[in-house]
Amino acid sequence: MNPKRTPRSPPAHRSAGAGGPTARDRFLQADRYRIEREWRRYEGTPQRDLFRILRERFIERNARKSTWSLDVGSGPGRFTGAITAAAGRTVALDLSHEVLERLAEKWAPPPEGPPLPDCVRADAAVPPFRPGAFGTVAVLGNSLGFAAGRSGELLDATAALVGPGGHLILEIAPGPGESSRYLGRLPVRSVGRLLAAPPAALLPRIEREGYRREPRRKDRDGEFQRWSIDHLRERLAPAGWELLESLAVAPALGADAERVAAVRSNDRAWGNLLAVEEELGRRESRWSSAAAVLVALRRVPVQAYD
Repeated sequence: MNPKRTPRSPPAHRSAGAGGPTARDRFLQADRYRIEREWRRYEGTPQRDLFRILRERFIERNARKSTWSLDVGSGPGRFTGAITAAAGRTVALDLSHEVLERLAEKWAPPPEGPPLPDCVRADAAVPPFRPGAFGTVAVLGNSLGFAAGRSGELLDATAALVGPGGHLILEIAPGPGESSRYLGRLPVRSVGRLLAAPPAALLPRIEREGYRREPRRKDRDGEFQRWSIDHLRERLAPAGWELLESLAVAPALGADAERVAAVRSNDRAWGNLLAVEEELGRRESRWSSAAAVLVALRRVPVQAYD
């Protein structure tokens, strides 16, 4: 990459229905029903458990400990607890006063959970914090995509909040999603039994038969903006960022709710499925088609020279 090249934003994907309420308007107008529906996106079924657990494990691997952390676009706080550092403090930032009130209601107080985060209502593209104030900044729930034409502004503003050596955790949506052809052609019960075996024996079969791409969904409000790993590298690498980990979320069974459910009842098979999804999800070949990719980056400290 040429460091002198001006980083660009990826093209926004717009649909014919662009005259309706924007994503920002919907977030500002969120009511309790919508907030509860958002919370339930990650609970209640084995498939939702899979999506939640993979995100929680990724965050726990990549959030720095003993520092201030910031959850940008926190919503009702589904992943704020995972972002919260063991010995630090966390700030939950969102556009909606209603969702921040709901976060406080959902939060499990100590000793069951970490201290309640400080809740701040603000626009993340113009955050009310000093640069470099946080050791971890997370922008999950694809807030970056829903920022649409302001997504580059949002990325730059949140990245600037990370101090030297700190981590930036992002969720992006490069593609429509995909699933394993091999696992998808097996009978449902067979998948549960197969995943009770060591993952090393299963991975070559999945890779050999390849993946089936899911149909691309139309953007609901005409303002969704997709980012790829290449776009992130292009924008952030010149500013001194290094990629720590990228994970396509559940490329093996994530799109197949029935087969995920067949695995959930067997603890060994479930643990193996998590291992398989993480192993496949770290492969660069899976990033471009994934409906969700988690990305962890580190701001490289500037070296001091005598």
